[in-house]
Amino acid sequence: MKKNILFSLWILSLAVFTGCSDRVSEMVTYKINEPVFMDAATFRNSVKVTTEPKAIETLGKMCFYNGYLYISEPEKGIHIIDNRNPSNPQMIGFIELLGNADLSIRNNLLYADSYVDLVWFNITNPAQPELKGRMEDVFVTALPIIDNGYSFDYNMCYNGDSTGIVVGWNLKERTEEVDKYSGGWYWGWGRPEIMTAEYDGAVNTTNSNGITGSMSRFTIYDGYLYTVINNAMSIFSLDNATPEKVSDNIYMGWNVETIFSYKDNLFFGTTTGMMIYSVKDPLKPEYQSSITHAYACDPVVVDNDFAYITIHSGSLCDVSASTNSLIIVDVKDIKAPKEVVTYEMKNPKGLGIDDGKLFLCDDGLKIYSVGTDPQVLMSNMIDHKPEIDGYDVIPYNNNLMLIADDGLYQYDYTNLNDIKQVSKIPIGQ
Repeated sequence: MKKNILFSLWILSLAVFTGCSDRVSEMVTYKINEPVFMDAATFRNSVKVTTEPKAIETLGKMCFYNGYLYISEPEKGIHIIDNRNPSNPQMIGFIELLGNADLSIRNNLLYADSYVDLVWFNITNPAQPELKGRMEDVFVTALPIIDNGYSFDYNMCYNGDSTGIVVGWNLKERTEEVDKYSGGWYWGWGRPEIMTAEYDGAVNTTNSNGITGSMSRFTIYDGYLYTVINNAMSIFSLDNATPEKVSDNIYMGWNVETIFSYKDNLFFGTTTGMMIYSVKDPLKPEYQSSITHAYACDPVVVDNDFAYITIHSGSLCDVSASTNSLIIVDVKDIKAPKEVVTYEMKNPKGLGIDDGKLFLCDDGLKIYSVGTDPQVLMSNMIDHKPEIDGYDVIPYNNNLMLIADDGLYQYDYTNLNDIKQVSKIPIGQ
């Protein structure tokens, strides 16, 4: 997910001509985020695991594995919840992990990002995760969240002499003389990846792999971990105790936000459309096709050869955008996806599918029977719970785990005629 970067400019003087070069310049005052660095050793020694549960202050991404739910608190760490009894979930611990946003689990090993690093833990005993290793500098473009609407100094982050890790921002005001027509006043500025939260379909419903929500940038396929940070995809082999990066970064285009695995394909949600890559050769993902849509956030899930895409406007995407839709695409032929229908929504976000039921975060929680004809989906609504502001979902075994602005909600959907909320863990209280 991306922050929309707004520029606040105050023009202090108009054109100034300089000699015989016909150069036109002006003085510009603007605000920009300058990086705060932490010594690399201090950063990498900061990991702590505690059995003392902490309150969840900010919603993040989820991963469900063998009865336990792991929730990322953006940039702070991972909450561990014993969810074997969804009506009485128990927070049992916390992994302090600076710069964390995403996570995935396979064979009792939890993999997570920590800004530029990949870190992994043994969770055989979920209450006492054991740090097993760290692979340094594999996510070289990763940066902290920016929440003030301004851009950042690209050169200071990536071209400076500091060997530290960028862990925060200082907002500074600058006044500079720039070429009026060159556009040079914004050279070297950039915009970092938002660290926010993909339900990975059938491939992730076994005991060996965790199930993540639709906002995830991590997915596991055939023993490989695929990650996407900004527009760079990395591939890690998980066959051994220590993961191995098995390919150079694959650069995929602009604003890749989510990744979803289905059959032997990866579906990427971006702010401008959906891209499909084949992973028949897991080490050589091959581009197949794409579809485009209006500029907006874009999680994707796929089931029964239909892709369900929500696009939404708002602060996590482009505050100027007004598109809010659910798009259904026939992906039976991955080289030629066909848009079947688009439904207007209020502000849809995460979504998931389980056994023919679509769970959609829009104007609360909406639940549909998918059926065989996407054209009649809206007439197949099972339930609508407008009282919550849902962000992402994981449906599994008749239990829906939904994360919202104010809490982690769980619903029992065993009886579709009587879908009941069974618990809530507050967030931000």
